[in-house]
Formats: sequence, C-alpha cells, structure tokens
Amino acid sequence: MVPSQTRRSTLAYCIIFRVHNAGLIKLIQLSQLSAYRQMGWENLTSVSEFFLLGLPAQPEQQEVLFGLFLSMYLITVAGNLLIILAIIADAQLHTPMYFFLVNLSLADTCFVSTTVPKMLANIWIQNQVISYAGCLSQLYFFMLFGMLEAFLLAVMAYDRYVAICHPLHYIMVMSPGLCVFLVSASWIMTALSSLLHTLLMNSLSFCADHEIPHFFCDINPLLSLSCTDPFINELVIFTIGSLTGLVCVLCLVISYTYIFSTILKIPSAQGKRKAFSTCSSHLSVVSLFFGTSFCVYFSPPSTRSAQKGAVASVMYTVVTPMLNPFIYSLRNRDIRSSLRKVIWFRKMHSPQW
Repeated sequence: MVPSQTRRSTLAYCIIFRVHNAGLIKLIQLSQLSAYRQMGWENLTSVSEFFLLGLPAQPEQQEVLFGLFLSMYLITVAGNLLIILAIIADAQLHTPMYFFLVNLSLADTCFVSTTVPKMLANIWIQNQVISYAGCLSQLYFFMLFGMLEAFLLAVMAYDRYVAICHPLHYIMVMSPGLCVFLVSASWIMTALSSLLHTLLMNSLSFCADHEIPHFFCDINPLLSLSCTDPFINELVIFTIGSLTGLVCVLCLVISYTYIFSTILKIPSAQGKRKAFSTCSSHLSVVSLFFGTSFCVYFSPPSTRSAQKGAVASVMYTVVTPMLNPFIYSLRNRDIRSSLRKVIWFRKMHSPQW
C-alpha cells in the first residue's frame, strides 16, 4: 500500500505537470501559428498569377460576348487607323488640331488594345489566368493611355479656344514647337505617373484570393485584394488623380466658357453655327469620355459593386474609343473628304483580277 504522503506528492506532481504541459502545448501552438503566418506572408509576396472573372454572363452567352467585343475592337482599330492615315496622307490636314487628333486616335487604339485582346483570348480558350507580371503591365498601359487621352482632350480644348477666341493669332500661338511640347509633356507626365502607381502596386502583398471581378487589371480591384495596408497607394492615387483631374477639368471648363461667350457674341446665326461646328466633335468626345469615367470612379460607394463596375467600364474602355472615329468623321467635313480620297486612291491602285 502506498503511503498517503507519497500519494499526495504524486498527485501534486501530476497536477503541476498537466498545468505546465497545457501551457507548453499552448506555447507550441502559438509558435506553429506564428510560423504558418510567417510562411503565409512570405508566400503572399510571390504571387504568380491572378484570375480575371470577366463580365457577369452565363456560359451560353460567352460566344455572343466574344463576337460582340471582337466586332467592336476591329471597328475601333480600323476607324482610328483610317483617321490617322487620312490626316497623314492629306497635306491640308497638317494643322495643330489634326496633329492632336492623330495622337488621340493613336491613344484610343492603344487604350482599347490594352484590355480587349486579353479578354477575347480568355473567352476563346476558356482560361481566366493572367500572370502577375502581365497584370501589372496591363495596369501600367491602361493607366498610361487612359490619362493620356484625358490630357490630349484638355490640350485640344485649349487649341479650340485659341482658334475661336483669337483666330488672328492662331498660327502664331499654336506653333509647331508648342504643339510638340504639349503632346510630349502629356506623354511624359502620364508615363511617369503610371510607373509610380505600378511600382507602388508591386510593393503590396496579396491574399490567397486572387480572383479579380473584372475583365482587366484595374487599380481598384487590385487594391481590394491586398493584405497589406494600401494607405500610401490610396494617398498617391488621390493626390495625383485630383491634380490630374483638376488640371484637365479646369482647362476644359475655362476654355469652353470663353468659347461659348465668344460664340454668343457673333451677330449672325450662320457664323454661330460655323464657329460651334469647329468644336462640336471635340465637345461630344469630352462629354462621352469624362461622363462615363466619372460614373465608374466617382460613383457613391453605396451604389458601387464589382459587377456594375465591370459593366460600366465597358463604356469608356471599349464603346468610347469605338465612337470617337464616327464622331470626328461624321461631324468633320475635312475628315470625310480626306477619307474619300484615301478610299478612292486604294480603289484606283488595287490590282484588278
């Protein structure tokens, strides 16, 4: 029989062991959890791919979407390239306004080519994967050509202001050197701004969920997947976006305020129509581009959703670049005349079989 004192000491030892063992188990569990978290954060920085969920559509609607967006893409590219070719081929169109229009058509072609071909490839091969490098590259060029179009529209508004409000000084003010400087400055500023946003995005870590509810890599869906604090990114986006938007909107508003006041002072109705016709195409494109983009990025958070944002993005990423050639060709007599010359020249020199 075991003495009572021995039984008490053994019981006390067992209790102490169990208490320490429980603490030891808890310590081991915390250590393992910390190790798992550390491994998880290390893996987050080495994201290799994302998944573009695309537009909300049923599987049987994918073929319809493919045909629709392929048609819109081909119309956009063909229309903008025809405008570029017509302006280059016609010496009478070598003026500042059409120089800016060439750059705008080039920006539209590159802008739509940044997103639509990848979406068409994903629909065709039924593969939603985009690599990490490909996603950041798409983000860079999307922001580059999107901001470039906004700057070019603001520059074109200033060009129309000088042409309507100071017609006698137009040739002197809008010199070739100033036109090249304005376009070059727009390219450089947008390239540097897009590079800054892309580098800041590259510094973020992403969670296990790599699904982007969009048909391209936009900045807001990517920030929503980040596991690190995107305060710096959001601060830079707000600062640069506010400055860029403020400069472009102020240039547009001030230019068209003077333009409309000058047009209203013209005594004859025919003179008013002629003056307004020189800026009606540009005003239509400005309203379409800024109206659709503001609806996407400045809508109230309560009404914003991923699916609605993806559908609304189609307007300014696909529809607007497609409509721009039609707006300028239908509302501009010089462009229509030059396009007829180009088409007639191709018919006359095409081989007859």
